[in-house]
Amino acid sequence: MDPQEHEADQGTATPAAPHMTPDELRLWGERFLDWVAGYHERIESFPVLSRVQPGEVAAGLPQSPPAAPEGFDAVLDDLDRVIVPGLTHWQAPGFFAFFPSPATGPSILGDLLSSGLGVQGMLWASSPACTELETLVMDWLVELCGLPRRFRSDGAGGGVIQDSASSSALCALVAARERALASSAGATLADLVIYTSSHAHSSIYKSARIAGFGADRVRYVGSDESYAMSPEALEGAVAADRAAGLVPCATVATVGTTSSLAFDPVARLAAIAGAEGMWIHVDGALAGAAAVCPEFRFVNRGLGAVDSYCFNPHKWLCTNLDCTAMWVADREALTGALSVTPEYLRNPESEKGTVIDYRDWQVPLGRRFRSLKLWLVLRWYGAEGLQTHIRSGVAWAQQFAGWVRSHPDFSLAAPAPLNLVCFRHRGGDEANRRILAALNDSGRFYLTHTVLDGRYTLRLSVGTVSTRAHHVEAAWEAITEAAARL
Repeated sequence: MDPQEHEADQGTATPAAPHMTPDELRLWGERFLDWVAGYHERIESFPVLSRVQPGEVAAGLPQSPPAAPEGFDAVLDDLDRVIVPGLTHWQAPGFFAFFPSPATGPSILGDLLSSGLGVQGMLWASSPACTELETLVMDWLVELCGLPRRFRSDGAGGGVIQDSASSSALCALVAARERALASSAGATLADLVIYTSSHAHSSIYKSARIAGFGADRVRYVGSDESYAMSPEALEGAVAADRAAGLVPCATVATVGTTSSLAFDPVARLAAIAGAEGMWIHVDGALAGAAAVCPEFRFVNRGLGAVDSYCFNPHKWLCTNLDCTAMWVADREALTGALSVTPEYLRNPESEKGTVIDYRDWQVPLGRRFRSLKLWLVLRWYGAEGLQTHIRSGVAWAQQFAGWVRSHPDFSLAAPAPLNLVCFRHRGGDEANRRILAALNDSGRFYLTHTVLDGRYTLRLSVGTVSTRAHHVEAAWEAITEAAARL
Protein backbone atom coordinates (compact mmCIF):
# COMPACT_ATOMS: atom_id res chain seq x y z
CA MET A 1 0.00 0.00 0.00
CA ASP A 2 1.15 3.49 -0.80
CA PRO A 3 2.21 5.36 2.41
CA GLN A 4 -0.13 8.28 1.60
CA GLU A 5 -3.06 5.88 1.16
CA HIS A 6 -2.15 4.31 4.50
CA GLU A 7 -2.18 7.73 6.20
CA ALA A 8 -5.54 8.52 4.63
CA ASP A 9 -6.93 5.20 5.91
CA GLN A 10 -5.85 6.18 9.42
CA GLY A 11 -7.83 9.39 9.14
CA THR A 12 -4.96 11.75 9.81
CA ALA A 13 -1.55 12.44 8.27
CA THR A 14 1.55 12.38 10.47
CA PRO A 15 3.02 15.90 10.45
CA ALA A 16 6.62 16.27 9.35
CA ALA A 17 9.17 17.44 11.90
CA PRO A 18 10.52 20.95 11.22
CA HIS A 19 13.95 19.76 10.09
CA MET A 20 16.24 22.42 8.71
CA THR A 21 16.41 22.34 4.93
CA PRO A 22 19.68 22.69 3.00
CA ASP A 23 18.64 26.23 2.00
CA GLU A 24 17.95 27.13 5.63
CA LEU A 25 21.30 25.64 6.59
CA ARG A 26 23.02 27.86 4.04
CA LEU A 27 21.19 30.92 5.38
CA TRP A 28 21.80 30.30 9.06
CA GLY A 29 25.23 28.83 8.49
CA GLU A 30 26.33 32.06 6.86
CA ARG A 31 24.86 34.12 9.70
CA PHE A 32 26.38 32.00 12.47
CA LEU A 33 29.77 31.85 10.77
CA ASP A 34 29.64 35.63 10.35
CA TRP A 35 28.84 35.91 14.06
CA VAL A 36 31.85 33.73 14.97
CA ALA A 37 34.16 35.76 12.71
CA GLY A 38 32.81 38.94 14.28
CA TYR A 39 33.46 37.54 17.73
CA HIS A 40 37.10 36.99 16.85
CA GLU A 41 37.31 40.51 15.40
CA ARG A 42 36.07 42.08 18.64
CA ILE A 43 37.68 39.65 21.07
CA GLU A 44 39.91 42.32 22.58
CA SER A 45 36.91 44.45 23.55
CA PHE A 46 35.75 41.98 26.21
CA PRO A 47 37.14 41.54 29.72
CA VAL A 48 39.25 38.38 29.45
CA LEU A 49 37.93 36.89 32.69
CA SER A 50 34.13 36.75 32.87
CA ARG A 51 32.51 39.15 35.35
CA VAL A 52 29.24 37.27 35.88
CA GLN A 53 28.16 35.90 39.25
CA PRO A 54 27.22 32.24 39.81
CA GLY A 55 23.76 31.54 38.38
CA GLU A 56 23.62 34.77 36.37
CA VAL A 57 23.83 33.11 32.94
CA ALA A 58 21.09 30.59 33.70
CA ALA A 59 18.89 33.33 35.15
CA GLY A 60 19.16 35.31 31.92
CA LEU A 61 17.60 32.54 29.82
CA PRO A 62 14.12 30.96 29.80
CA GLN A 63 13.72 28.36 32.52
CA SER A 64 11.70 25.97 30.33
CA PRO A 65 12.32 24.73 26.76
CA PRO A 66 10.24 26.29 23.96
CA ALA A 67 7.02 24.45 23.13
CA ALA A 68 6.99 25.60 19.52
CA PRO A 69 9.83 25.99 17.02
CA GLU A 70 11.77 29.17 17.63
CA GLY A 71 13.66 31.34 15.17
CA PHE A 72 17.41 31.69 15.47
CA ASP A 73 17.28 35.49 15.54
CA ALA A 74 16.47 35.08 19.21
CA VAL A 75 19.40 32.73 19.63
CA LEU A 76 21.83 35.24 18.17
CA ASP A 77 20.43 37.86 20.52
CA ASP A 78 20.90 35.52 23.50
CA LEU A 79 24.48 34.87 22.46
CA ASP A 80 25.30 38.58 22.61
CA ARG A 81 23.16 39.37 25.63
CA VAL A 82 23.80 36.39 27.93
CA ILE A 83 26.36 33.90 26.65
CA VAL A 84 29.27 36.16 25.66
CA PRO A 85 29.28 38.06 28.99
CA GLY A 86 29.46 34.66 30.69
CA LEU A 87 32.55 33.56 28.79
CA THR A 88 36.15 33.62 29.85
CA HIS A 89 37.72 34.53 26.53
CA TRP A 90 40.39 31.92 25.83
CA GLN A 91 41.07 33.42 22.40
CA ALA A 92 41.80 36.91 23.77
CA PRO A 93 45.34 38.25 23.28
CA GLY A 94 45.57 38.91 27.03
CA PHE A 95 44.83 35.29 27.92
CA PHE A 96 48.02 34.06 29.61
CA ALA A 97 46.37 31.52 31.93
CA PHE A 98 46.69 27.72 32.10
CA PHE A 99 47.86 26.71 28.61
CA PRO A 100 46.37 28.07 25.35
CA SER A 101 43.47 26.40 23.55
CA PRO A 102 43.42 27.88 20.05
CA ALA A 103 40.31 28.09 17.90
CA THR A 104 41.81 29.02 14.54
CA GLY A 105 39.89 29.42 11.30
CA PRO A 106 41.05 26.12 9.77
CA SER A 107 40.19 24.14 12.89
CA ILE A 108 36.77 25.81 13.15
CA LEU A 109 36.06 24.87 9.55
CA GLY A 110 37.30 21.35 10.19
CA ASP A 111 34.86 20.98 13.07
CA LEU A 112 32.12 22.31 10.80
CA LEU A 113 32.95 19.67 8.20
CA SER A 114 33.01 16.94 10.84
CA SER A 115 29.62 17.97 12.19
CA GLY A 116 28.18 18.41 8.72
CA LEU A 117 29.29 15.01 7.47
CA GLY A 118 28.02 13.40 10.65
CA VAL A 119 29.89 10.13 10.27
CA GLN A 120 30.58 7.64 13.04
CA GLY A 121 34.19 6.52 12.79
CA MET A 122 34.13 3.56 15.17
CA LEU A 123 35.17 1.08 12.47
CA TRP A 124 36.98 1.33 9.16
CA ALA A 125 33.81 -0.07 7.59
CA SER A 126 31.61 2.56 9.24
CA SER A 127 33.44 5.26 7.30
CA PRO A 128 36.75 4.33 5.61
CA ALA A 129 37.82 7.93 4.96
CA CYS A 130 37.46 8.78 8.65
CA THR A 131 39.90 6.03 9.60
CA GLU A 132 42.41 6.40 6.79
CA LEU A 133 42.69 10.18 7.06
CA GLU A 134 43.38 9.86 10.78
CA THR A 135 46.11 7.30 10.16
CA LEU A 136 47.67 9.52 7.49
CA VAL A 137 47.54 12.67 9.64
CA MET A 138 49.11 10.88 12.60
CA ASP A 139 51.93 9.67 10.34
CA TRP A 140 52.31 13.24 9.08
CA LEU A 141 52.78 14.41 12.67
CA VAL A 142 55.50 11.82 13.24
CA GLU A 143 57.41 13.35 10.33
CA LEU A 144 56.55 16.94 11.18
CA CYS A 145 57.68 16.61 14.81
CA GLY A 146 60.69 14.37 14.20
CA LEU A 147 59.24 11.55 16.33
CA PRO A 148 60.63 7.99 16.31
CA ARG A 149 59.64 5.97 13.24
CA ARG A 150 58.37 3.20 15.53
CA PHE A 151 55.27 5.35 16.05
CA ARG A 152 54.33 5.22 12.35
CA SER A 153 51.44 3.05 11.21
CA ASP A 154 53.55 1.14 8.67
CA GLY A 155 55.30 -0.72 11.49
CA ALA A 156 54.13 -2.33 14.72
CA GLY A 157 53.04 0.98 16.22
CA GLY A 158 50.70 3.75 15.15
CA GLY A 159 48.82 6.84 16.17
CA VAL A 160 45.30 7.74 17.20
CA ILE A 161 43.50 10.98 18.00
CA GLN A 162 42.08 10.93 21.52
CA ASP A 163 39.87 13.58 23.07
CA SER A 164 42.44 14.46 25.76
CA ALA A 165 45.74 13.57 27.36
CA SER A 166 43.65 12.26 30.24
CA SER A 167 42.07 9.62 27.99
CA SER A 168 45.48 8.81 26.56
CA ALA A 169 46.85 8.15 30.05
CA LEU A 170 43.85 5.98 30.88
CA CYS A 171 44.28 3.86 27.74
CA ALA A 172 48.01 3.52 28.35
CA LEU A 173 47.49 2.41 31.95
CA VAL A 174 44.86 -0.13 30.93
CA ALA A 175 47.33 -1.60 28.42
CA ALA A 176 50.07 -1.55 31.06
CA ARG A 177 47.79 -3.30 33.54
CA GLU A 178 46.96 -6.10 31.13
CA ARG A 179 50.58 -6.62 30.13
CA ALA A 180 51.73 -6.71 33.75
CA LEU A 181 49.05 -9.20 34.77
CA ALA A 182 49.89 -11.45 31.82
CA SER A 183 53.62 -11.43 32.53
CA SER A 184 53.56 -11.68 36.33
CA ALA A 185 52.45 -15.14 37.34
CA GLY A 186 49.99 -15.07 40.22
CA ALA A 187 49.87 -11.27 40.43
CA THR A 188 46.56 -9.54 40.98
CA LEU A 189 45.52 -5.96 40.30
CA ALA A 190 46.06 -5.17 43.98
CA ASP A 191 49.77 -6.00 43.53
CA LEU A 192 50.40 -3.54 40.67
CA VAL A 193 52.03 -0.15 41.27
CA ILE A 194 52.07 3.03 39.15
CA TYR A 195 54.86 5.63 39.41
CA THR A 196 54.70 9.26 38.39
CA SER A 197 56.16 12.63 39.33
CA SER A 198 54.84 14.72 42.18
CA HIS A 199 54.46 17.44 39.52
CA ALA A 200 52.59 15.27 36.99
CA HIS A 201 49.10 16.22 35.88
CA SER A 202 46.25 15.24 38.19
CA SER A 203 44.77 13.18 35.35
CA ILE A 204 47.43 10.51 35.93
CA TYR A 205 46.09 9.72 39.39
CA LYS A 206 42.51 9.89 38.13
CA SER A 207 43.30 7.57 35.21
CA ALA A 208 45.01 5.09 37.54
CA ARG A 209 41.96 5.01 39.80
CA ILE A 210 39.57 4.54 36.88
CA ALA A 211 41.77 1.72 35.59
CA GLY A 212 41.33 -0.04 38.93
CA PHE A 213 44.60 0.73 40.67
CA GLY A 214 44.27 1.38 44.38
CA ALA A 215 44.91 4.84 45.77
CA ASP A 216 47.80 3.37 47.74
CA ARG A 217 49.30 1.92 44.56
CA VAL A 218 50.08 5.28 42.93
CA ARG A 219 53.56 6.46 43.90
CA TYR A 220 54.53 10.11 43.63
CA VAL A 221 58.24 10.04 42.93
CA GLY A 222 60.37 12.91 44.18
CA SER A 223 61.73 15.62 41.92
CA ASP A 224 64.99 17.51 41.50
CA GLU A 225 65.59 21.24 41.80
CA SER A 226 64.06 21.84 38.35
CA TYR A 227 60.87 19.94 39.35
CA ALA A 228 61.69 16.99 37.07
CA MET A 229 61.22 13.40 38.24
CA SER A 230 64.33 11.97 39.88
CA PRO A 231 65.56 8.66 38.35
CA GLU A 232 67.26 7.82 41.64
CA ALA A 233 64.01 8.34 43.51
CA LEU A 234 62.20 6.11 40.99
CA GLU A 235 64.79 3.37 41.43
CA GLY A 236 64.41 3.59 45.19
CA ALA A 237 60.61 3.42 45.05
CA VAL A 238 60.68 0.43 42.70
CA ALA A 239 63.18 -1.42 44.86
CA ALA A 240 61.06 -0.85 47.97
CA ASP A 241 57.96 -2.15 46.25
CA ARG A 242 59.78 -5.20 44.90
CA ALA A 243 60.97 -5.96 48.42
CA ALA A 244 57.38 -5.70 49.65
CA GLY A 245 56.24 -8.27 47.08
CA LEU A 246 54.52 -5.75 44.82
CA VAL A 247 54.76 -5.54 41.01
CA PRO A 248 55.95 -2.31 39.34
CA CYS A 249 53.52 -1.87 36.45
CA ALA A 250 54.01 1.51 34.77
CA THR A 251 55.85 4.80 34.93
CA VAL A 252 54.24 7.99 33.60
CA ALA A 253 56.68 10.76 32.72
CA THR A 254 55.96 14.31 31.61
CA VAL A 255 57.70 16.56 29.13
CA GLY A 256 56.46 20.01 30.11
CA THR A 257 54.51 19.80 33.37
CA THR A 258 51.47 22.02 33.82
CA SER A 259 52.77 23.84 36.86
CA SER A 260 56.24 24.78 35.65
CA LEU A 261 56.94 23.15 32.25
CA ALA A 262 59.48 20.80 33.83
CA PHE A 263 60.95 18.05 31.67
CA ASP A 264 61.36 14.62 33.17
CA PRO A 265 64.55 12.79 32.04
CA VAL A 266 62.68 10.38 29.79
CA ALA A 267 65.70 8.41 28.54
CA ARG A 268 66.87 7.54 32.05
CA LEU A 269 63.34 6.78 33.25
CA ALA A 270 62.70 4.59 30.20
CA ALA A 271 65.88 2.62 30.92
CA ILE A 272 64.67 1.93 34.46
CA ALA A 273 61.20 1.00 33.25
CA GLY A 274 62.63 -1.33 30.61
CA ALA A 275 64.87 -3.10 33.11
CA GLU A 276 61.91 -3.60 35.45
CA GLY A 277 59.48 -4.71 32.74
CA MET A 278 57.29 -1.64 33.25
CA TRP A 279 55.25 0.19 30.63
CA ILE A 280 56.36 3.81 30.24
CA HIS A 281 53.93 6.45 29.03
CA VAL A 282 54.98 10.04 28.34
CA ASP A 283 52.60 13.00 28.49
CA GLY A 284 53.81 15.72 26.14
CA ALA A 285 50.92 18.04 27.03
CA LEU A 286 51.63 21.44 25.51
CA ALA A 287 55.39 21.12 25.00
CA GLY A 288 55.23 18.30 22.46
CA ALA A 289 54.02 20.75 19.81
CA ALA A 290 57.34 22.61 20.02
CA ALA A 291 58.97 19.70 18.17
CA VAL A 292 57.68 21.10 14.87
CA CYS A 293 60.73 23.36 15.24
CA PRO A 294 64.00 21.39 14.91
CA GLU A 295 65.72 23.60 17.49
CA PHE A 296 63.18 22.60 20.16
CA ARG A 297 63.33 18.85 19.63
CA PHE A 298 64.90 18.38 23.03
CA VAL A 299 61.27 17.69 23.96
CA ASN A 300 61.60 14.35 22.10
CA ARG A 301 64.62 13.06 24.02
CA GLY A 302 64.17 9.47 25.08
CA LEU A 303 60.95 8.82 23.15
CA GLY A 304 62.62 6.08 21.13
CA ALA A 305 62.41 3.80 24.17
CA VAL A 306 58.86 4.49 25.44
CA ASP A 307 55.71 2.45 25.00
CA SER A 308 53.29 5.33 24.45
CA TYR A 309 53.40 9.09 24.00
CA CYS A 310 50.91 11.89 23.58
CA PHE A 311 50.71 15.63 23.19
CA ASN A 312 47.86 18.06 22.65
CA PRO A 313 47.57 19.86 19.29
CA HIS A 314 44.61 21.58 20.99
CA LYS A 315 47.04 23.42 23.26
CA TRP A 316 49.71 24.95 21.02
CA LEU A 317 49.32 23.61 17.50
CA CYS A 318 46.53 25.89 16.28
CA THR A 319 43.84 23.20 16.64
CA ASN A 320 40.77 23.61 18.82
CA LEU A 321 39.43 21.25 21.45
CA ASP A 322 39.34 18.34 21.43
CA CYS A 323 42.41 16.85 19.76
CA THR A 324 45.15 14.85 21.47
CA ALA A 325 47.69 12.95 19.39
CA MET A 326 48.67 9.60 20.95
CA TRP A 327 51.12 7.02 19.64
CA VAL A 328 52.08 3.53 20.74
CA ALA A 329 55.12 1.48 19.83
CA ASP A 330 53.09 -1.76 19.81
CA ARG A 331 49.49 -1.25 18.79
CA GLU A 332 48.55 -4.83 19.60
CA ALA A 333 49.33 -4.21 23.27
CA LEU A 334 46.79 -1.37 23.23
CA THR A 335 44.09 -2.97 21.13
CA GLY A 336 44.41 -6.27 22.97
CA ALA A 337 43.54 -4.48 26.20
CA LEU A 338 40.64 -2.44 24.80
CA SER A 339 39.01 -4.56 22.10
CA VAL A 340 35.53 -5.99 22.64
CA THR A 341 33.66 -7.19 19.54
CA PRO A 342 29.92 -7.80 19.72
CA GLU A 343 28.26 -9.53 16.78
CA TYR A 344 26.75 -6.35 15.35
CA LEU A 345 30.23 -4.89 14.79
CA ARG A 346 31.63 -7.87 12.92
CA ASN A 347 32.43 -7.24 9.25
CA PRO A 348 34.67 -8.84 6.59
CA GLU A 349 37.37 -6.13 6.62
CA SER A 350 37.84 -6.24 10.38
CA GLU A 351 37.82 -10.04 10.43
CA LYS A 352 40.66 -10.11 7.90
CA GLY A 353 42.76 -7.84 10.11
CA THR A 354 43.77 -5.65 7.18
CA VAL A 355 42.24 -2.41 8.47
CA ILE A 356 42.45 -0.26 11.60
CA ASP A 357 39.35 -0.04 13.79
CA TYR A 358 39.99 2.91 16.06
CA ARG A 359 37.25 1.88 18.46
CA ASP A 360 39.87 -0.56 19.80
CA TRP A 361 42.29 2.29 20.56
CA GLN A 362 40.04 4.20 22.97
CA VAL A 363 37.47 3.85 25.77
CA PRO A 364 34.24 4.87 23.98
CA LEU A 365 32.88 3.13 20.91
CA GLY A 366 31.78 6.28 19.08
CA ARG A 367 34.24 8.53 17.30
CA ARG A 368 34.01 11.96 15.72
CA PHE A 369 35.87 12.79 12.52
CA ARG A 370 38.52 14.70 14.50
CA SER A 371 41.28 14.32 11.95
CA LEU A 372 39.52 16.75 9.59
CA LYS A 373 40.36 19.79 11.69
CA LEU A 374 43.96 18.70 12.22
CA TRP A 375 44.28 17.97 8.49
CA LEU A 376 42.97 21.45 7.64
CA VAL A 377 45.32 23.08 10.15
CA LEU A 378 48.33 21.26 8.72
CA ARG A 379 47.37 22.16 5.17
CA TRP A 380 46.58 25.81 5.91
CA TYR A 381 49.69 26.57 7.99
CA GLY A 382 52.18 24.06 6.62
CA ALA A 383 55.31 23.33 8.63
CA GLU A 384 56.56 26.89 8.13
CA GLY A 385 53.42 28.52 9.48
CA LEU A 386 53.29 26.31 12.56
CA GLN A 387 56.98 26.92 13.21
CA THR A 388 56.40 30.67 13.03
CA HIS A 389 53.60 30.41 15.61
CA ILE A 390 55.69 28.33 18.02
CA ARG A 391 58.82 30.43 17.62
CA SER A 392 57.00 33.70 18.21
CA GLY A 393 55.45 32.41 21.43
CA VAL A 394 58.83 31.22 22.69
CA ALA A 395 60.53 34.50 21.74
CA TRP A 396 57.96 36.65 23.54
CA ALA A 397 58.05 34.44 26.63
CA GLN A 398 61.85 34.58 26.67
CA GLN A 399 61.73 38.35 26.46
CA PHE A 400 59.31 38.38 29.40
CA ALA A 401 61.64 36.08 31.35
CA GLY A 402 64.48 38.51 30.69
CA TRP A 403 62.46 41.38 32.15
CA VAL A 404 61.78 39.28 35.25
CA ARG A 405 65.46 38.43 35.69
CA SER A 406 66.52 42.07 35.42
CA HIS A 407 63.93 43.45 37.85
CA PRO A 408 65.10 43.84 41.47
CA ASP A 409 61.73 42.82 42.94
CA PHE A 410 61.00 39.76 40.79
CA SER A 411 62.69 36.43 40.16
CA LEU A 412 62.11 33.33 38.09
CA ALA A 413 60.65 30.45 40.08
CA ALA A 414 61.57 27.73 37.56
CA PRO A 415 63.52 27.29 34.33
CA ALA A 416 61.72 28.79 31.32
CA PRO A 417 62.86 26.86 28.23
CA LEU A 418 59.79 27.53 26.07
CA ASN A 419 56.65 29.63 26.43
CA LEU A 420 55.77 29.38 30.14
CA VAL A 421 57.31 31.73 32.68
CA CYS A 422 56.89 31.05 36.41
CA PHE A 423 57.89 34.03 38.55
CA ARG A 424 57.45 35.64 41.96
CA HIS A 425 57.62 39.01 43.65
CA ARG A 426 60.01 39.13 46.59
CA GLY A 427 57.17 40.33 48.84
CA GLY A 428 55.94 36.78 49.44
CA ASP A 429 52.71 34.88 48.92
CA GLU A 430 50.30 37.66 49.84
CA ALA A 431 52.04 40.16 47.59
CA ASN A 432 51.86 37.74 44.67
CA ARG A 433 48.16 37.07 45.33
CA ARG A 434 47.48 40.79 45.24
CA ILE A 435 49.41 41.24 41.99
CA LEU A 436 47.48 38.41 40.35
CA ALA A 437 44.14 39.79 41.56
CA ALA A 438 44.96 43.24 40.21
CA LEU A 439 45.88 41.83 36.79
CA ASN A 440 42.79 39.64 36.49
CA ASP A 441 40.45 42.35 37.81
CA SER A 442 41.70 44.77 35.16
CA GLY A 443 39.84 42.89 32.42
CA ARG A 444 42.83 43.12 30.10
CA PHE A 445 44.64 39.99 31.22
CA TYR A 446 44.14 36.59 32.76
CA LEU A 447 47.00 34.79 34.50
CA THR A 448 46.91 31.80 36.84
CA HIS A 449 49.12 30.59 39.67
CA THR A 450 50.75 27.43 40.98
CA VAL A 451 52.65 26.45 44.11
CA LEU A 452 56.34 25.51 43.81
CA ASP A 453 58.41 24.60 46.86
CA GLY A 454 55.43 25.61 48.97
CA ARG A 455 55.45 29.17 47.61
CA TYR A 456 52.69 30.95 45.68
CA THR A 457 53.94 31.39 42.12
CA LEU A 458 52.59 33.35 39.14
CA ARG A 459 52.40 31.76 35.69
CA LEU A 460 52.41 33.54 32.32
CA SER A 461 51.76 31.23 29.38
CA VAL A 462 52.18 32.63 25.86
CA GLY A 463 50.51 30.88 22.93
CA THR A 464 47.09 32.30 22.11
CA VAL A 465 47.03 32.94 18.36
CA SER A 466 45.86 36.56 18.72
CA THR A 467 48.69 37.47 21.13
CA ARG A 468 51.45 39.71 19.83
CA ALA A 469 54.63 41.14 21.35
CA HIS A 470 52.91 44.32 22.52
CA HIS A 471 50.35 42.33 24.53
CA VAL A 472 53.14 40.58 26.43
CA GLU A 473 54.85 43.92 27.02
CA ALA A 474 51.56 45.42 28.26
CA ALA A 475 51.16 42.51 30.70
CA TRP A 476 54.64 43.14 32.13
CA GLU A 477 53.88 46.85 32.51
CA ALA A 478 50.66 46.00 34.37
CA ILE A 479 52.54 43.55 36.61
CA THR A 480 55.19 46.10 37.59
CA GLU A 481 52.51 48.77 38.14
CA ALA A 482 50.58 46.43 40.43
CA ALA A 483 53.81 45.63 42.30
CA ALA A 484 54.53 49.33 42.77
CA ARG A 485 51.15 49.73 44.51
CA LEU A 486 51.86 47.03 47.13
